[in-house]
Amino acid sequence: MENKKMNLLLFSGDYDKALASLIIANAAREMEIEVTIFCAFWGLLLLRDPEKASQEDKSLYEQAFSSLTPREAEELPLSKMNLGGIGKKMLLEMMKEEKAPKLSDLLSGARKKEVKFYACQLSVEIMGFKKEELFPEVQIMDVKEYLKNALESDLQLFI
Repeated sequence: MENKKMNLLLFSGDYDKALASLIIANAAREMEIEVTIFCAFWGLLLLRDPEKASQEDKSLYEQAFSSLTPREAEELPLSKMNLGGIGKKMLLEMMKEEKAPKLSDLLSGARKKEVKFYACQLSVEIMGFKKEELFPEVQIMDVKEYLKNALESDLQLFI
């Protein structure tokens, strides 16, 4: 699949949707497809480095938002049937039985396979995230740059 490009726009901060996006991204990289994941709003939660969360230089709303949202990928809730976390525990047990990788494993794999992660500039600003709170390889991109990237891709997916 020489010179093929795929662009994913991850808008969701749900465990199962992030899981699907990373399964697709990892498989595409194994097929030597260039992969870009543009994370907007809740999708930004996938890009947070749990060791770098900070409350410095944040407004009261930004501090509250930061402390009330998941700090890392494994803390994301399910989109359906979360049931106060019980549904997610059931899903994780079923995944374990099938020897399926966890979200954090797929994220680590995507990072090692050089999936390009971009954070939506406006989403970062609105949600009060700082560049330093994201994984080091994450670049902040405005929507016009994202659209140029998407238009150059052979496949675009919205999750």
